[in-house]
Amino acid sequence: MPDPTSTPQAPLIRFESVQKTFDGETLVVKDLHLSINQGEFVTLLGPSGSGKTTCLMMLAGFENPTGGDIFLGEQRLNSVPPHKRNFGMVFQNYALFPHMTVEENIRYPLKTRGMPAAEADRKVAGILDMIQLTPFAKRRPGQLSGGQQQRVALARSLVFEPRLVLMDEPLGALDKQLREQMQLEIKHLHEDLGLTVVFVTHDQGEALTMSDRVAVFNDGVIQQIDTPSNLYEYPANAFVAQFIGENNTLMGRIESAHDRQCRVAFGEGMTTGALLGPGLSAGDDTRLSIRPERVKLDGAARDLPNRLQAKVREFIYLGDHLRVRCELAGNDDFVARVPVDDFSHSMQPGDMVELGWRDEDVRALNAS
Repeated sequence: MPDPTSTPQAPLIRFESVQKTFDGETLVVKDLHLSINQGEFVTLLGPSGSGKTTCLMMLAGFENPTGGDIFLGEQRLNSVPPHKRNFGMVFQNYALFPHMTVEENIRYPLKTRGMPAAEADRKVAGILDMIQLTPFAKRRPGQLSGGQQQRVALARSLVFEPRLVLMDEPLGALDKQLREQMQLEIKHLHEDLGLTVVFVTHDQGEALTMSDRVAVFNDGVIQQIDTPSNLYEYPANAFVAQFIGENNTLMGRIESAHDRQCRVAFGEGMTTGALLGPGLSAGDDTRLSIRPERVKLDGAARDLPNRLQAKVREFIYLGDHLRVRCELAGNDDFVARVPVDDFSHSMQPGDMVELGWRDEDVRALNAS
């Protein structure tokens, strides 16, 4: 249990009122406040053009803030050139030297820092063993698979023991199976070495798998920064609910509200209980959010407090479950995710089914 008398650790990285514009008119990053603690794995997640990569480039020193300050501990970084920040960097295209061997690529940052040869040999050998590429030390990058090249790029970013490792969509070029394998490898390295990592991706699953916290960006603003489970279960607004995982939405109006609970009317005479989102009260328009796996069908819905009739549109078989797409309250893309063993094979497109869910599985969020 933490000592209640201990002083909280100061953040390793701080963005304070940071702004960035490239044309002098449009802000691609707007008044950013973000703190990252020593040893954290923080992912900057968002669609293309949301500002996440620009934030990483400002932290790396490849872009300068238009306004505000970035700190490493108490050191203001705004005017510090990239090579003096001593950060590890991993890019999507790996950026390996094709004429150098694996061993030479990994040694390169130690050579540029003037490390004695014997110490450099020890560090290179140790990290080659860690990434399980010792047998490939004399090969060149072109003789390696994509996953092996990514391991070399990762090793090169770690070998000089940086205070911070920055990763810009490093797994985007890999196939699905290899990408998932590398996600776990990077996460394990983070845990084993106590690394501080700032990771940029547009892949929601990647962010949820790897991160201690995720900052969800949209239009240059952090919409929510939280743990993966809180982002998924308690989205702060409709954008986060839609962007993190699969989600159903229904437009409605809040009839009554008490503490965190509310009753929402939607469609033609339909109502549901829900958890009340921030800033909402009775009479407000709302966007209801409910995850497909929380929607139950027919017999499984029988004892739930919210039960509604919907029309089946199609079934999509996905091995261990089916996506049942329905029409409900004007939304013809309302999805229930049903375990295969719970599915009634007599059900056909066009049939009416009963959908059900618990109040606590629905979020009433701001409609805008």
